[in-house]
Amino acid sequence: MANDSPFGLGGSVYTQNRERGQRVAEKLECGTAFVNHVASSYASMPMGGVKKSGYGRELGELGIKEFVNQKLIRYFN
Repeated sequence: MANDSPFGLGGSVYTQNRERGQRVAEKLECGTAFVNHVASSYASMPMGGVKKSGYGRELGELGIKEFVNQKLIRYFN
């Protein structure tokens, strides 16, 4: 039921059982999943959604590559 949505930016799981929270979070169809915490972002970690919640990632080393064009230049002798 949690995945029955056209959106998937972030999700939260609340439980007293840490292992169960991990299992449920792994099955959520969302860009970021939290266990016993509300959704938030961290500058060092990429953030983004799935489904109709956007394309690509922002923040972090992986995220910054979404905003730049990379060029390969090869030298031959």
